[in-house]
Amino acid sequence: MSDPTQKARYEFNKIQKRLRHTVGDAIADYNMIEDGDKVMVCLSGGKDSFTLLDVLMNLQKTAPVNFEIIAVNLDQKQPGFPEHVLPAYLESIGVPYHIIEKDTYSIVKRVIPEGNTTCGLCSRLRRGTLYGYAEANGVTKIALGHHRDDILETFFLNIFYGGKLKAMPPKLLSDDKKNIIIRPLAYTREKDIERFAAFKDFPIIPCNLCGSQENLQRQAMKMMLTTWDKQFPGRLETIFTSLQNIAPSQLVDRNLFDFVNLMQETNTEESSQSAPAGLDVLEY
Repeated sequence: MSDPTQKARYEFNKIQKRLRHTVGDAIADYNMIEDGDKVMVCLSGGKDSFTLLDVLMNLQKTAPVNFEIIAVNLDQKQPGFPEHVLPAYLESIGVPYHIIEKDTYSIVKRVIPEGNTTCGLCSRLRRGTLYGYAEANGVTKIALGHHRDDILETFFLNIFYGGKLKAMPPKLLSDDKKNIIIRPLAYTREKDIERFAAFKDFPIIPCNLCGSQENLQRQAMKMMLTTWDKQFPGRLETIFTSLQNIAPSQLVDRNLFDFVNLMQETNTEESSQSAPAGLDVLEY
């Protein structure tokens, strides 16, 4: 394919088809969107949420269920935030939207000492505001732009720094049981999102609050996974698959599996019908 324009169109169509496929699979596997849902797409101004909104709007046209979409952005009053960018873009694509104005930036800067990580407090304040808007406006599903790499990074963050074997679920009921959070990009690779966003030329808005902070633990996880992906192709896919194939009896969590009350088989007839010795004895 020698024509650069034709080649670019071919690459775009391929990546768009892959995104729709991974998002469609995630929605179906976890029953993320149902008939009559009002889906609030949380739009931050980054590549992930722009991609999520674009793919959901396209799927909405062919989906077997009817659902509404509303794009919602939280204007946190960060200095220099270009307030006109998102409204102009959202109006150009014809999607219903709402901008919530709340100065969480000042709260974070006042509470968190200079140089410390702001992401934790910032995300809690943002989450509370978005949840409140969803409850007040009949939203049934809150869609976030976290992708497969975010889930893997969270998995290793919890292992290395939290001492917990947990990640970031594709579908989640909030602690107060009032909101359902979905992550339709759960099966989607970040590098596919990056390519798609470049093709679409989304008006990306950088986060001046936390985006400039270096040496964050999450950045270390991202670097580790990127290195693995280059050195060992397919490793990330295998790790993600392992999160969907958990064997509680092969871990060591006593709350997850009843090790204490394990009983030995005493039925000699059944025991004699088991597999010949030596075939499975080393699988534990």
